[in-house]
Amino acid sequence: MPELTYLQAINQALREEMERDKTVFLLGEDIGKHGGAFGVTRGLFDLFGPERVRDTPISENTIVGTALGAAVAGMRPVVEIMFADFSALAFDQIANETAKLRYMFGGQCCAPLVVRMPQGGLSWKSSAAHHSQSVEGWYVQIPGLKVVLPSTPADAKGLLKAAIRDDNPVIYLEHKGLYGEKGEVPDGDYVIPLGHGEVKRPGTHCTVIAVGKMVQSALTAAETLAAEGIEIEIVDPRTLLPLDEEMMFVSVRKTHRAVVVSEAPRTGSVSADWGMRIYSECFDWLDAPVGWVAALDVPVPYSNRLEAEIWPTPEKIAAAVREACYA
Repeated sequence: MPELTYLQAINQALREEMERDKTVFLLGEDIGKHGGAFGVTRGLFDLFGPERVRDTPISENTIVGTALGAAVAGMRPVVEIMFADFSALAFDQIANETAKLRYMFGGQCCAPLVVRMPQGGLSWKSSAAHHSQSVEGWYVQIPGLKVVLPSTPADAKGLLKAAIRDDNPVIYLEHKGLYGEKGEVPDGDYVIPLGHGEVKRPGTHCTVIAVGKMVQSALTAAETLAAEGIEIEIVDPRTLLPLDEEMMFVSVRKTHRAVVVSEAPRTGSVSADWGMRIYSECFDWLDAPVGWVAALDVPVPYSNRLEAEIWPTPEKIAAAVREACYA
C-alpha cells in the first residue's frame, strides 16, 4: 500500500468521492486556490473548478446553513471550518437545524452533509485559546449527529468516505497535530463503516482507550511500558457517535483494567463518559479503578511551555497505567 500523510489521505478521499458522485461539493474559507488554512483541499480547485470547490465569506453560520439547504435539495456538501473552535459560530445551524432535521420531518427528509474541523493543540505552535480546543464533547451530546475523529491516515481516508456517503450529518474532526503523520493507506474505494472501533495494539495487562492524537501518545507509552513488562491493549473508538462500546467492554473484560484518555478538558469529556460506561457494564471484571488522563480544565495558554503542561502525554498515560496495574 502507498504511504500517505494524514493530510494527503483526507485530500485523496475528497477527490475520490467528488469523482464518484457529482453531488459532492466543497465549501469553506480559502479552500480554493489556497487549499484552506492547512492545505488539505489543495489541488481540488484545479480539478473540479469553482462550482464544486467554493470559497465562502468568513461566516461559519452562513456556510453551514448554505450546506444544509444544499443537502436538503439533494446535494452532498462537505464543509470546512477553518478551526474547530470557530464552529461555535455555526452552532445553531449544526445543533438546532441540521441535527434535528430528520426527526422534525418524521424521517422523510435527511441532511447528508459533512462538517470537517481541524482541532487540538500543537505545543510547538502557540495557537492559544481560540485555535486549539478539542470540541468533540460539544457534539456528542447532540442526537442526530455522527461524530468521527480518526487517528491514522488510513482511518482518515476510510472514515471520511463513509461520512460523505452517510445520509446523516457527520462532524468529522481532524487533529492538526496528525496532518504530517505518515502511514499506509489502501488504494481505491476504501471505506470504514461508521461506528466500528479498532484495536490498535493488542495487550493483556490493561486497556487504554484513546482517540485521535491520543492514540499516538498511547502507542508511545506502550513502548515504555513494554520494556517494564506491561503490555497494554489500545482501543481506538474512531467514531465517537455512534460509539463501539462493545469493543471497549470486550477488551476490559480481558485485561481487567482500564485507562481512558482524551485531549479535551477533563470535566465533561468523552473519556469521562467512557469511564462511566465501563463501570456500568464491566464492574465485576475490574481489578482496579478506571484510570483517567485528560487535559486540565483551563483555556489553552499561549506559552508553548505552559501549553505542554496541560495536555495528556505519553508519560502521564504510562503513569496512569502503572497505577492501575499495581493497585
